[in-house]
Amino acid sequence: MNVEPDPRMRFETSGVDLDAAIQMYEDAYDSGGFRANRTERPFGYRFRVVGDETMTLRSTRFDARMEGEIESDEYVVMWLTDGGGTIDRGRQEVSFAPGTPMPFPTGRPFAFELHDVRQSLVQFERGYLERVAAEHHGVQPAQIAFDHAQAPRRDDLRAWNAQVQRAADTVLGNAPVSPLVLAETAHETAVALLATFAHTVLAPEVVLPQGATGRVRAAVEYMHAFAHTPISTTDVAEHVGLSVRGLQQAFQRQVGSAPNTMLRGIRLDRVRDELRSSAPGEVTVAAVAVRWGFAHLGRFSGAYATRFGEYPRDTLHG
Repeated sequence: MNVEPDPRMRFETSGVDLDAAIQMYEDAYDSGGFRANRTERPFGYRFRVVGDETMTLRSTRFDARMEGEIESDEYVVMWLTDGGGTIDRGRQEVSFAPGTPMPFPTGRPFAFELHDVRQSLVQFERGYLERVAAEHHGVQPAQIAFDHAQAPRRDDLRAWNAQVQRAADTVLGNAPVSPLVLAETAHETAVALLATFAHTVLAPEVVLPQGATGRVRAAVEYMHAFAHTPISTTDVAEHVGLSVRGLQQAFQRQVGSAPNTMLRGIRLDRVRDELRSSAPGEVTVAAVAVRWGFAHLGRFSGAYATRFGEYPRDTLHG
């Protein structure tokens, strides 16, 4: 009788060496520069991963204080049973404590601090969750931006916790599982995640400038997907495999404008969309402008008026 191989991949490590722990977490999250120091607890750590290429369940014990910066290429929800910390320090900073799950910020680096944690995480491969979200919302696959600062509703949280428990019983259990069972479990958990945590599917349909092909097209799509993050022309050029000068030349040749001009225009469009969908008492022009990267409000107002034929305050009050 042939026994099917277990489709789950497993990784587990533990120890009491602080430097080894830092190196392991930097490798696990493809980051660097993590810093840690001991607390009153005797130091020890444990890290466990079980799952497949679409979804993994992870658990961490870390008896010390750690801080650093992560830019995850996966979609992650985490929660604690002990300890605490902050996430997205210096930006949309949120404290976390045992009890309430929280998605990681997506599409950009974020700073964190944690101490003496017992942490569980559900991590989805990027493309997989984006395909599930596209089916769920009836759009084309695109980046998902989760609002980590918005707590889920109580009923949604109960449904999420129940689904995570079912997933854990399957993925972490000792009983044999098939690839089909793992796939069904991942899909059910992905749908529960999308139903629980506030999110937006970004720029499902990008309007491309006439003449944009190849790397210029890829650059424009990247700008639309990540306009809400602090990307620069250098980041765009690296993404499409060109030098900054090569990107500038390609833009001038194909669409007749500079890449930084296009990125600024995309962000101005996003500001206008937000102002038009908001009431004057809900937001201020300054807050929206700063959120989209316009720190100098005088220059922003002039650029806005040149592009749209009205000042941003007129859009908001209109």
